[in-house]
Amino acid sequence: MIGFLVRAGIVVGAAYYSKKLGVWGSPEESEKLYNELKESVRPHAKELEKKLPFEVPALPETGEVRFLAKHYYNEGVKSTFHFIEMLPCYTGQLLHKAKVEFEKFATPPSPSTEK
Repeated sequence: MIGFLVRAGIVVGAAYYSKKLGVWGSPEESEKLYNELKESVRPHAKELEKKLPFEVPALPETGEVRFLAKHYYNEGVKSTFHFIEMLPCYTGQLLHKAKVEFEKFATPPSPSTEK
């Protein structure tokens, strides 16, 4: 339960921060933000490339980023609805396991295992 709350907090924080940055604004604002980030990272990437023993791939173009963002957003929505659809089943399984464990705990030990 705590893990779920932590993950939910991270998602909410990421959504809030990305909204504050303008990612969820118009496509033009998102593209402007992406290009600004790309330009600010470029000098650091050049320095890092000199130190790494392998070639760093180029940053994706804006069209690719849009495609990937849409794709992963859609996958996230599908996974969320699948989880919601399966929630009654997961809850039933959890309750069944809890019942079995409580029954094991409630049964007194047999006399042969008391030694």
